[in-house]
Amino acid sequence: MASSTAMVPTESGSKYLQQVCKHWSHKLEVSFTPEAGTVTFPASKATMTAHAETLEVQVDADDDETLQRMKGVVANHIDRFAFREAPLTYDWKDAA
Repeated sequence: MASSTAMVPTESGSKYLQQVCKHWSHKLEVSFTPEAGTVTFPASKATMTAHAETLEVQVDADDDETLQRMKGVVANHIDRFAFREAPLTYDWKDAA
């Protein structure tokens, strides 16, 4: 299992995670509250947690190739909803 986490500076993390989760809920398994959300993809999972000044985004995947691809997919979708302040800064930290 490969994993990576980014702390994304934004005061609108709750809004963005809810929008992204609603967007994906039509085709994927999704659960969310205003504070946290999880989206389960076929070979990966994205978990988002809203904090006062950041949105914590974690992507877990079956392998590194999928992880790298899904980090881009998740960031791209969040940026679509954050268009007023996009592109957001994603400083990904891969798990050891």
